[in-house]
Amino acid sequence: MTMATESTAKQDKAVANGNLLEIKNLRKYFPIRGGIFSRVVANVKAVQDISFDIKPGEVVGLVGESGSGKTTAGRAILRLIEPTAGEIYFDGVDVAKLKKPQLREYRKKMQIIFQDPFASLNPRMTVGDIIGEALQIHNLAKGKAREERVADLLERTGLSPTHMRRYPHEFSGGQRQRIGIARALAVDPQFIVADEPVSALDVSIQAQVVNLLQDLKEELGLTLLFIAHDLGVVEYISDRVVVMYLGKIMEIAPSKELYSNPVHPYTEALLTAVPIPDPTIKRERILLQGDIPSPINPPSGCVFRTRCPIAIEDCKHIDPPLEEVGPGHFKACIRRP
Repeated sequence: MTMATESTAKQDKAVANGNLLEIKNLRKYFPIRGGIFSRVVANVKAVQDISFDIKPGEVVGLVGESGSGKTTAGRAILRLIEPTAGEIYFDGVDVAKLKKPQLREYRKKMQIIFQDPFASLNPRMTVGDIIGEALQIHNLAKGKAREERVADLLERTGLSPTHMRRYPHEFSGGQRQRIGIARALAVDPQFIVADEPVSALDVSIQAQVVNLLQDLKEELGLTLLFIAHDLGVVEYISDRVVVMYLGKIMEIAPSKELYSNPVHPYTEALLTAVPIPDPTIKRERILLQGDIPSPINPPSGCVFRTRCPIAIEDCKHIDPPLEEVGPGHFKACIRRP
C-alpha cells in the first residue's frame, strides 16, 4: 500500500467512526540548546504519543496536574504550536500535514478560548475590533454586517452591544472571558479548545462561564476539548474525560464512569482531592509523594511509577499501553483491577 493510499484509508476510517477529531500518536518535544554551536542537548518531552478521539457535539475533558502537558496538547492539536510527530484528523483530513494556505481555511473551523482573560485581549483594541478581527481576516463580514455580527455575539455571551466601543481594561475578569468566548465564536467554528477558561476567575464567576459554555454547546452544536485541573468543573460539563500525567494518557472513560469507578491510581488520587460540599462526609485522601518529575528526563517504564502507591518492580521496565477495561474505559497500568 502506498503512502497516499494509506492516508486516504485513515481519513475514510476517521469519517466512518463518526469522529470529528482523531489524534494519533501526537508528540511535542521542545529542544534545549547549549554549547558554542547551540546544538540540541536535550528535549522537553511535553506530550508523548497520546491518542484519543472526539465525536461531533461531544465535550471531552482533559485533566491533570500542572506540567502534565494539557495545554501543549490542546495547542498542538490546533497547530498554534507545531507538533513534533503524530496525526491530527479533523473531519477526516490530517491537519498536521496541511500547508499554510490550506490551514488558514481550517482556522475557521477550530478555535481556542485562552486561559488568561487579561493577557489574551489586546489592550489597544476596542471590544468590537477584537471580536470582529477574525471576520475581517477571513472576509466573512464587513461594515454594518460586521458590526451586527459583533453585537449579536456580545448578546449571545451575556454582554451588551454597547460594550463594543469600550476597551478590555474597562471590564471584569468574567466579562473579559466572555469577550474571549465571543471572539472564538465569531467565525462559527465546529470545534473549540477551552484552555482552562475558568481557572483565572473567582469561584462565583466560574459557574456562570461554565453554564454559558454548556448553553452555547447545546445551542450551536459545538464540540469542545475542555482543559482543566479542577475535576469538579470537568465532571459537570464533560461527556468523557482524558487524564494526563507527564505528557502521557493514564485513563480515558465516560465522565460518570470515571468519577464513580476510577481504575488508575493517578485518577484515584486526583479524585480524592476534589472537595465535597457536605462536611459530614469523610473521604480518605490519597497523598502522592514528591513532585511531578522533569519532562526532560521522565522515569523509565511507567512515568507515574515514582509517585504511584501500588508500583511494583515491573513498572520500571514496562511502558503500559492504553487497554480497554470496560466499554469505552481505558487505562495505562500493568496492575489489574
